[in-house]
Amino acid sequence: MNQAKKQKIIKYALSLPNTFEDYPFPEDPISVVIKHKENKKWFVLIMEVNGKLYLNIKTDPNYSELLRKAYDYIIPAYHMNKEHWNTILMDFEVDNQLVEELIEQSYELTRGKRYKTRRN
Repeated sequence: MNQAKKQKIIKYALSLPNTFEDYPFPEDPISVVIKHKENKKWFVLIMEVNGKLYLNIKTDPNYSELLRKAYDYIIPAYHMNKEHWNTILMDFEVDNQLVEELIEQSYELTRGKRYKTRRN
């Protein structure tokens, strides 16, 4: 697994506001989840599958299939809802700008609704 790529993904995801890194699987110290501080929803899951680096991100269902058809390294999500999540196979030569954009989209899709403050 490419440790440098993994650290780059973590660093980028943590650069987004109000996020934190979590290792929710006690039996798996390699997999890392990046979550929102406010709602605890995850928007990035990084894991090792058969020695390969996998990045799961949430995508708009209307966009998910287009991504899979356009990029060989984007597949239906490994062990997650395949309509709403995609896996990016990070051991391929990937478009880093696209990966960052997809992380941002996943971040936005999982933020939850903002509550308006009441006015008296």
